[in-house]
Amino acid sequence: MDFERLQWTRRPKTSSVKKDRIEITTEPFTDLWQRTYYHFRNDNAPVLQMETDEKYFSFVVKTDFSESRHRFDQCGIALYLDSENWLKASVEYENEAFAHLGSVVTNGGYSDWATTEIPADSKVMWYRLSRREDDYRIECSTDGVRFSQMRVTHLTKGDGTVRFGVYACSPENSSFTAVFTEMAVTDCRWLPHDGQQPD
Repeated sequence: MDFERLQWTRRPKTSSVKKDRIEITTEPFTDLWQRTYYHFRNDNAPVLQMETDEKYFSFVVKTDFSESRHRFDQCGIALYLDSENWLKASVEYENEAFAHLGSVVTNGGYSDWATTEIPADSKVMWYRLSRREDDYRIECSTDGVRFSQMRVTHLTKGDGTVRFGVYACSPENSSFTAVFTEMAVTDCRWLPHDGQQPD
């Protein structure tokens, strides 16, 4: 990755960006969410991204959230276009028993949330975000080798130049330091479906 191409959307007060490691210390009451169910909007989480018009690629990153201790503390990947059009995937701390591994897709100012419970002692997760034109696949892995699909989604404004990268936030009154390593942009690892024309 060309780290010189990374740009902040809302720079946090405390962060470190090095060639092989990014650290983001979250600030209280930061989040990414739009309208659905909770009827509130929060659009103040820091996001560090790079821009591309490449139609086919994959982005991989390892996240370490060992310091997360408070409900909803989270960090992961993001593809943030504007306040009403974006996606994210992360592990959210819930309590001492379990956490939520999930993803949010926001189109036109409405967010969904697809999630599953995982053990609370899970403190490391890899993600792989793949793009095929204006469709996207999110995968996760506990070892960085075997990835499992979390979801396939469409972004209504995701067909042109996009920005993608990492984020971290603490929606309640807490703070922790999220660590991102092993970042890479590769050829698209999301292969055409059987019978689909090759790229």
